[in-house]
Amino acid sequence: MLEGVYIFLDKVFGPMILHYQPVWVVTVAGAILGAFFTLLNYLLVDQNKVKMLQKKSKEFQKKYREAQKAKDEKKLRKMQQEQMELMKLQSEVMKDTMLKVSLLTLPIFWVFFGWLRRWYVETGVVKAPFNFFLFGWFHSLYHSALPSSELGYVGWYIMTSMIVGYILRKLLDMG
Repeated sequence: MLEGVYIFLDKVFGPMILHYQPVWVVTVAGAILGAFFTLLNYLLVDQNKVKMLQKKSKEFQKKYREAQKAKDEKKLRKMQQEQMELMKLQSEVMKDTMLKVSLLTLPIFWVFFGWLRRWYVETGVVKAPFNFFLFGWFHSLYHSALPSSELGYVGWYIMTSMIVGYILRKLLDMG
């Protein structure tokens, strides 16, 4: 079954892979998937609940720091109850994110990555004019033999999708 999906992806994206440099193909893939996953998150997770959680967390942290500075033990004990309520809200948001978004995005991510791997395994997609410690660190995560001056498809995809996702979250006012 997975081979059928790979054949479909070859038909759709194959011409792009054959005619463009790997950096452009992986950039487009990262932008498309980063935008898609961000939009799924935006549509499936209650953004009002997320914003309310962020606001309550900031307020709680401010009050907690003030109580700590004042060494107000009574207020700190009272805030433990508020912290429990905040943690309950956090777990609801996490559950929404994990169940709704992750269960949809992870299979897509793994299938697409498996397909890209067939084309670009151990291919330097981006080359820096010098050895860059972050590239070397990233290679060590997935045991790549690429030099520290090159970044493979995994690293470039992650950077691209994170940047696109960040910009889109800001445009959608997702916090």
